[in-house]
Amino acid sequence: MPPRTNDHTPESGRDTGPAEPAGLSAPSASTGAGAPPGPTNARPGTGARTGTGSGPATRTRTGAGARTKARTGTGTGTRARSETRAGVKTETGAGDGAGTKTETETGTRARARARAEAIVRPESGAEVTGPGPGASPSGVRTASLRRFATTARRSRGAHLTVCGALLAVAMTAGAVAGGGDRGGSPAGAGAGTDAAPAAGALAAGVLAGGDLDAGIRALQSHLRAQPRDVSAWANLGLAYVEQARTDGDPSRYPQAERAFDRSLSLGSGNEQALAGRAALAAARHDFPGALKYADRALEQNPYSERALSSRIDALVELGRYDEAAEAADTADDRRPGVPVFTRYAYVRELRGDVRTAREVLERALGGASAPADVAYVATALGQLAWNQGDHETALTHFARALAADEEYLPALEGRARAQAASGDLAGAIGTLEQVVVRSPLPGPLVALGELYEARGADGDRTKAADQYALVDAHAALARAGGVNADLDTALAAADHGDPEAALRAARAEWDRRHSVHTADALAWALHRNGRSEEALPHARRATATGYRNAVFLHHRGMIERATGRDGDARRSLTAALELNPGFSLLGAREARAALEDLEAAR
Repeated sequence: MPPRTNDHTPESGRDTGPAEPAGLSAPSASTGAGAPPGPTNARPGTGARTGTGSGPATRTRTGAGARTKARTGTGTGTRARSETRAGVKTETGAGDGAGTKTETETGTRARARARAEAIVRPESGAEVTGPGPGASPSGVRTASLRRFATTARRSRGAHLTVCGALLAVAMTAGAVAGGGDRGGSPAGAGAGTDAAPAAGALAAGVLAGGDLDAGIRALQSHLRAQPRDVSAWANLGLAYVEQARTDGDPSRYPQAERAFDRSLSLGSGNEQALAGRAALAAARHDFPGALKYADRALEQNPYSERALSSRIDALVELGRYDEAAEAADTADDRRPGVPVFTRYAYVRELRGDVRTAREVLERALGGASAPADVAYVATALGQLAWNQGDHETALTHFARALAADEEYLPALEGRARAQAASGDLAGAIGTLEQVVVRSPLPGPLVALGELYEARGADGDRTKAADQYALVDAHAALARAGGVNADLDTALAAADHGDPEAALRAARAEWDRRHSVHTADALAWALHRNGRSEEALPHARRATATGYRNAVFLHHRGMIERATGRDGDARRSLTAALELNPGFSLLGAREARAALEDLEAAR
C-alpha cells in the first residue's frame, strides 16, 4: 500500500506527565499475555511507522508493568498509516442558523467575535444548491471530482492552477451542499440550540471517538460565545485536520491553519496549538515544519502525545531513521498507548523484525477497548499480515476491524486488496468502489483502476482511466489545500500517466526527503523514463533496510533486468512473488512474465 501520513486524537488539555506508564508490557502471569494500558483517547493514534536497526541492547524496567525492550540502531523509511474514521461528514461551519444575537457588541469583543465568525464559517466560493434527500457530502464531492476528471481528459491543456481552483470549489461546494449534520439537516440549523459548554468539557470530549460533526458544531458555538478561548481554537483546528483526512478533502487544511494561528495569537507558544500545527504540517507532507512544531510543543510539554507522535512521523518521513528510533523509544517511555505502540511496531517491521512488530500490535489490540482503537490496531495487524503474503490472516484482522467499525475505510481498503490476492476479484472491486465513492484518495483509486484492468471486461479500460484521471484531479486539489502531492503523483504517473511528470515529481520529493519510499518512487520513475542504470542505486537503497516489501522487490528486479543483471533480476523478482504473490495483480503478472523470459534466455 502507498505511504500515507495521518494523525491521532487531539489531546484533551495539557498533559501533565505519565500516570504509571507500562510501556510495552511483558506477558502477565495472570493473563498469559501482556497488554498495554488502555489509551486515554478513544480514537487511535497515527501509526506512522519507523525503522530500527539491529544489535539489541536489552533493558528492563519494573513498575506498573515489567518490560523488556530490545533497543536497536539504524532505522528505515516509512509509510504512515491512516487512522481516519470512515463516513464522518464534512462540517460546513456555523452558517446563518446560529440564532439572532440580541446584545450590543462594540470594541474589542465585537472585533474578536467577527474574527471568530470569519474562521469558523466555511468558504464555499460559490452559492450551491443542496443535493437531494439522502445525498452524502463524500458522494457529492466524489461526483464533482469525477465530472472534473472527465472534463480534464477532454482538455489536457488546461492550466494546473485553474484545475486546482476548480477542484477546490467543487470539493468545498460538495461539502456545503451535503451539510455537516448526520441527520441531513442544513449545517448550522441547529447551532442555536447547541449549548456552549465550558472549554474544558469540549477539550475532553470533542474528538474522543464520538460524533466529530457534533463536536465541531459545539466548538463553533462555544467560540462564538467565547472567541478568546485558546484551547478551543486549537481543538477546532485539530478537528478540521481530522475532517480533511477523513473525507479526503484538503480544502479543510487552510481553515485548520487559521484556527491554530488564532490560538497562537491569543496564547503565544501554547502547546496544544503547536502540536496541532505539527499534525497539520505532517498531513500536508511538510515534514520539516512538522518536526519544528513538534519540538516547540515538546519544549512546553515533554509528555504531549500528539507532539511525540508527530515528531516520530516527521523524522521517519525525512529519512532520519536513527533519530526516529530514539524518538519512538522516548515516546514509549513517556506516553505508552495505541499511537506509540503502532509506531513502535512499524519501527520493527521496517527493519525486518516482523515477529516483534506482530507481538507489539497484538498486545495493543489486547488492551484496546474503544471500537475506534480496535478497528485501528486490527487494521495495522491486517496490513502487517498482508505485507508478508498471509492473505487469510489479513482478512481475519480486517474482519475484526470492520466488526468494531463497519465503515472504517483503511480496513475496507485492506480487505479489498486481500480479496483480490485471494482470487475474489468481484468482491475486491465492489469493496474498493465503496471506498473511493466516500474518499477518492490516490492509493485506492490506483488499486481500483488496476483491478478493472486485470478483470478486462467490457468498459473496464475506460473505468480504469477514470480512476487514474481522478488521481490527477485529487493531486491538484491537494496542492490547492497546501499539500505536497509529489509522491502520490510520482507513484501513479509512473505506471498510469506521464512518465516525465512522474520523474519531475519524484525528483522534487527526493530533494526534500530521503526515505525508502521516495527512493523507490525515484528509482521506478527513472526506469520508466529509460534511465535504468541511474535508477539502480535508488532501487538498492529502497530495499537495503530489511523492510519486506514486494513492490520494492518487483521494481528492483525489473530495473536489474533492464540493466542486464539477469541473475540479480531473477532473485529479486522471485523474492517479490514468494513474499507476497498478490502484491498487485498487474505487477505480479509482469514479474511472472519477466521471470519466464529470463528462464527462456538461459
